[in-house]
Amino acid sequence: MGKIAFIFSGQGDQYPGMGKELAGKYPAAAYVYEMCDRIRPGTSAQCFGGTDEELRETKNTQPCLFAVELAAAEALYDKGIRPDAAAGFSLGEVAAATAAGIFSREMGFRLVCRRGELMQKEAEKYDTSMAAIVRLTAGQVEEICGRYQEVYPVNFNCPGQTTVSGPASQMPALFADVKTAGGRAIPLKVKGAFHSPFMRGAAEAFAAELKKVEIKKTETILYSNLTGEPYTDNVVELLSRQIASPVQWERLIRNMIADGVDTFIEIGPGRTLTNMVKKIDGQVRAKTVEEYLAEVEAC
Repeated sequence: MGKIAFIFSGQGDQYPGMGKELAGKYPAAAYVYEMCDRIRPGTSAQCFGGTDEELRETKNTQPCLFAVELAAAEALYDKGIRPDAAAGFSLGEVAAATAAGIFSREMGFRLVCRRGELMQKEAEKYDTSMAAIVRLTAGQVEEICGRYQEVYPVNFNCPGQTTVSGPASQMPALFADVKTAGGRAIPLKVKGAFHSPFMRGAAEAFAAELKKVEIKKTETILYSNLTGEPYTDNVVELLSRQIASPVQWERLIRNMIADGVDTFIEIGPGRTLTNMVKKIDGQVRAKTVEEYLAEVEAC
């Protein structure tokens, strides 16, 4: 029998009302929201009743998504389901590290709140945006980005999908080049050029925050966005540098599969990562947390 991996989603999957049904159905999930509300009052209200625009603000998106993800993970743990490995996409990596036990639940939430604040502060210095480029290879996207001074390929998601970050003023021309090459550009629901040099200030500040907290050992194998490889003892470096560096998601998933993972459970409010995993390798099993919990409860 193969291994199970929990994969925690990143910004862009948020939506008004996310996590409400989960909190109403699973006491372990409800407890997470109570904890988050004690530390950051109004978190559950934003998840369950916030507007789309409110949830797009990075300082809100990150703590709210973290709350939903940790609540979902706790619901699975309460059912006796524990992963052999874990990874998270961008902010999801903080949730993955917390669920794996590297940070306490409370400290993980405090860290992600601070991360969101730092990244929003940095994003507000520049008029930037992100877009997913589909139907082109990563090499084609890199070549197109190379025509522009400050546009970067930042998330290597899966075959035929690469995300770019850069100045909003350069995006229309980039989108036209993408179309000419046979691809399509899809603007993302984020405000900032994440995982690019525009985020260096936030990465440095977050490293300083991480150095203040207790970092624990975990039996769960945690994979890094920065390298695509398992963590060793370099938690501060990996979690801080990924803010201003590309997410090597396809490499990470392929390494997980090579290491024996054949079941992926997406922990979060959407199915973006589930779809990516299926595009990377159609032979493995990939389910959303709702789908997996429904299967467990049907047994």
